[in-house]
Amino acid sequence: MCSMVKKKETKKQKKTTSHSSSQKHKPVRKKKTLFKPSLQKDISQHDLTSIEQITNMIFGRDSRIARSLRIFWETRRGFLFLRQYRKSATFFGSARDHLPPRMYTEATQLARMLADDNYAIITGGGGGIMEAANKGAFESGGRSVGLNIELKNGQRQNVYINEGMPFHYFFIRKLMLAFSSKIYIFFPGGFGTMDEFFEIVTLIQTEKIEDPIPVVVVGKEFWSPLLEWVDNHLYERFGTISRDDQKIYTLVDSAEEAYKVLLQKKKSKKK
Repeated sequence: MCSMVKKKETKKQKKTTSHSSSQKHKPVRKKKTLFKPSLQKDISQHDLTSIEQITNMIFGRDSRIARSLRIFWETRRGFLFLRQYRKSATFFGSARDHLPPRMYTEATQLARMLADDNYAIITGGGGGIMEAANKGAFESGGRSVGLNIELKNGQRQNVYINEGMPFHYFFIRKLMLAFSSKIYIFFPGGFGTMDEFFEIVTLIQTEKIEDPIPVVVVGKEFWSPLLEWVDNHLYERFGTISRDDQKIYTLVDSAEEAYKVLLQKKKSKKK
């Protein structure tokens, strides 16, 4: 009887041992990803022109499929490119050279100060204010990033960019200028700058951008009439925005003033 019990126990031990060893050596199932790591690397470095040529050849340039694929690849490549910048400040402003020289100087100075604090400086890659910001980062030895746009009239890329990526679609480029940035800085500009300013403010207002990211507007002579109109018409007269909405941005007149505001906001965020 004792021998039979021992045999049963031995069988149970063997069974549990084999079960635990099979669990121990059972391969862990990897989470499925859309692309293999090696392919992801190739895609991020792939020339977008080649992808576009292949897509056009297969589906025809004007087909919806071809356009959808071009949008997909450009968006994906933008995200892959920008995720390396964990700490960045985006400068918005005119690409033209007709602004007062002081604005160019202020943009260069502010970008230099932020680059010294290890911020990557990101711009739309063109001339004017964008060039000034890239110049400040470049001269300080920082990361000077340009997200240029391909236009028929040919926006020239400024010479102070040491890292960058071209875009065909305006809306994707605009998304990338906002993506992952820790600071938004607006200098005087045209319709493009206005579009970017009101979109960023709306994204913060609607909490699509959840973190309280500083929005600094530089140049009182240029911005004051517009922001007064916002206050008088949108807030006072029609009530389409709240007083808190106007606290999303801060108006300053110089690089020094902007830098102080950013330091204060950084300190208050830590509390």
